[in-house]
Amino acid sequence: MTPLFRRSLIAATLALPALAFANAAVEAPAPAFTAQTADGKTINLADFKGKTVVLEWTNHDCPYVKKHYGSGNMQSQQKAAAAQGVVWLQVISSAPGQQGFVDGATAKKLNADRGAAPTATLLDPKGELGKLYGAQTTPHMYVIKGDGTLAYKGGIDSIASAKAEDIAKAEPYVTDALAAVAAGRKVEKASTRPYGCSVKYAS
Repeated sequence: MTPLFRRSLIAATLALPALAFANAAVEAPAPAFTAQTADGKTINLADFKGKTVVLEWTNHDCPYVKKHYGSGNMQSQQKAAAAQGVVWLQVISSAPGQQGFVDGATAKKLNADRGAAPTATLLDPKGELGKLYGAQTTPHMYVIKGDGTLAYKGGIDSIASAKAEDIAKAEPYVTDALAAVAAGRKVEKASTRPYGCSVKYAS
């Protein structure tokens, strides 16, 4: 392989994510979507106009997801958000045959067993919703304001580890973003680096 060909191949490989994935932008309209829930219903982002919406990409077998559910942190955030009228949507973009893929009944049982409290769980086995938002990891979090503007995207918090003991020491990015949105303030750290397992899109 010649150096020129190698450089061209690397450049083409690096360009692939930009072609395959959108990139939801903070302070811009959040991408509109229609999705199927674990209950078999169809919902649209427009259904929640006027309400703050959280999108949480998840994969129950991912150690980073287990960190936040095993400790009760994710459930606590979901319930606190619901108490403030926030719509919390879990998104499962794992493809069939990939880690984290589940059907609707299994998704509902997982949430029941963990005491999870999302408003709904969205099944995205083709990865269309994940790629629309540019979701990279589980978890990967997004906060959408009632006017449809994306207010936050990135990690759930500031410590990129799979250790539950780090949660209390971390800066709670999503909690802080929701507080800012509720107060009508701009989110101070509106775009952070997500961490976790890669979303298991179809290869």
